[in-house]
Amino acid sequence: MKKHNFSAGPCILPEEVLKKASEAVINFNNDNLSLIEISHRSKPFVDVIENARSLVLELLGLENKGYKALFLQGGASMQFLMVAYNLLNKKAAYLNTGTWSDKAIKEAKLFGELVEVASSKDQNFNYIPQSYKVPTDVDYFHCTSNNTIYGTQMKSFPETSVPMVCDMSSDIFSRQLDFSKFDLIYAGAQKNMGPAGTTLVVVKEDILGKVERQIPSILNYQIIIDKESMFNTPPVFAVYTSMLTLEWLKDLGGIEFIEKVNKKKSALLYSEIDRNPLFKGVAATEDRSHMNATFTLMDENLQAKFDKMWQEANINGLSGHRSVGGYRASMYNALPLYSVQALVDVMQELERIS
Repeated sequence: MKKHNFSAGPCILPEEVLKKASEAVINFNNDNLSLIEISHRSKPFVDVIENARSLVLELLGLENKGYKALFLQGGASMQFLMVAYNLLNKKAAYLNTGTWSDKAIKEAKLFGELVEVASSKDQNFNYIPQSYKVPTDVDYFHCTSNNTIYGTQMKSFPETSVPMVCDMSSDIFSRQLDFSKFDLIYAGAQKNMGPAGTTLVVVKEDILGKVERQIPSILNYQIIIDKESMFNTPPVFAVYTSMLTLEWLKDLGGIEFIEKVNKKKSALLYSEIDRNPLFKGVAATEDRSHMNATFTLMDENLQAKFDKMWQEANINGLSGHRSVGGYRASMYNALPLYSVQALVDVMQELERIS
């Protein structure tokens, strides 16, 4: 029996996607060749990456609006660098809501002046700052929509006259937003889209070409757009599996449908965290993430017992990030509601016997 997989990433993928992807590794397109041994420039794979890019824009509602979808390598961490390389001419504004925005700030400082418009570091990133203004004299504003480590999520985004860049690695395709508010979105695949190995970038093409510096070709968004994500050999398996996941999401009813499912899952778990006297939520209630629920035990003496119980219940990946401890239940798109119920059942059983 497959485990209830609450891993923060690489994370759970739909069963039908895993089945199709595994079959393609043996025999892709009934050509008696493996997906991972055909030429990335052959028509069968070109069709894959073109379909994947098209599905991204369709699901986000960004078709025919001047956006391009790119599949790159290097993870979201590479985008910390690439965003600044391509967009930061003199000064940029960053909202600091956790470890990943902290890392993005560190890389961007190599390219120009940074304004940190607000930070929640004063309370160990357990909330999202609200009272801040984005300067008008910056090249762009950068934020992180969801914070996997601390379990916080931006529920709203500022109105700004400058380009808005967002790291959506851990909640892309999980909820409805007006994605046209963003000029550049990036996301590592290994949360809601596919396996580790590829990174999605969705960029409004007209924001490019504004910096004065020379940009290395492999880091230049415009060159990658011109080469249709084929400047160098793409990670074919990760792109193909991402395409399958996007097809799965579209067939379900798209983001509108999956958002309703995600809200049911998070409501079920947060209700138990708040009801059960043995547990306490970590993130500020109004900023709780629908993707990553972080919580702790009120009595640490129960840890060994609880850990044994959830492991025996066929649950995987519940331990909190090594930097903060506690517990973290990641409820990405492919996690079924019954897996959340299995965790809630364990929490209630711990209460019963304690």
